Amino acid sequence: MDTDLLTTAQAAAHANEARQLLSAGAAEICPASIRSWAKRGRLQRAGLTEDGRPLYRLADVARAEVATRRRALRLVGIPET
Repeated sequence: MDTDLLTTAQAAAHANEARQLLSAGAAEICPASIRSWAKRGRLQRAGLTEDGRPLYRLADVARAEVATRRRALRLVGIPET
């Protein structure tokens, strides 16, 4: 398996680690968030595991997390820095 590809749980763990650092532990990303991003077209599937589960590219997960965070901040009126 390509080390660049992540399962839903791995993608959530990576995105959550970044979010935790940026939000001082105030926000969390779970596998359901990754599935939601994929369902809404914000995250493209890059392949499948042997048992048919989706795989995502780390760079795509990072972009989706940043876009989601920016949108959330905009919705509550916090300007980008």
